[in-house]
Amino acid sequence: MSTAKEPDASGSIHIDASPEQVYSLVSDPGVLAELAGEYEGFRWLGGATESVPGARFRGRNRNGFFRWSTTATVTDAAEGEKFAFDVAVGPLKVARWQYDFEPDGDGCRVVESTWDRRPGWARVVTGVVVGTMDRAGINKRNIDKTLAGVKRRAESVTAG
Repeated sequence: MSTAKEPDASGSIHIDASPEQVYSLVSDPGVLAELAGEYEGFRWLGGATESVPGARFRGRNRNGFFRWSTTATVTDAAEGEKFAFDVAVGPLKVARWQYDFEPDGDGCRVVESTWDRRPGWARVVTGVVVGTMDRAGINKRNIDKTLAGVKRRAESVTAG
């Protein structure tokens, strides 16, 4: 799936590990929860056990004392190239999260991006529920934290 508009928030980082090694971290919802900013846990839905297109998981999120859950559906799972999922709350589309990997010297460059898909009216309601009206700003900070955590984890594995 491609997105027509620029992401609402994104960041990139060079990691001294192969795109496939980094992909294996990012595409594992449990590992990603250990490394992410707001996202703190998950459980598979509908019998899914791995990140393949169509697999769904319930994500648990936290911003301070605000807590909420969403349903994520994996849309792209190309090892070492792209991992992406769409996020919804019931029928309401919330966001798309995407990780792109490309070789970069002896390692890879990872770009994490998100697109806010909430309709205007929902941005106010969900802003209250999650404790911020500055979703793009929070997402940018979370992206930076997540990418730094992925870098630490991937490079500690390759060094060890």
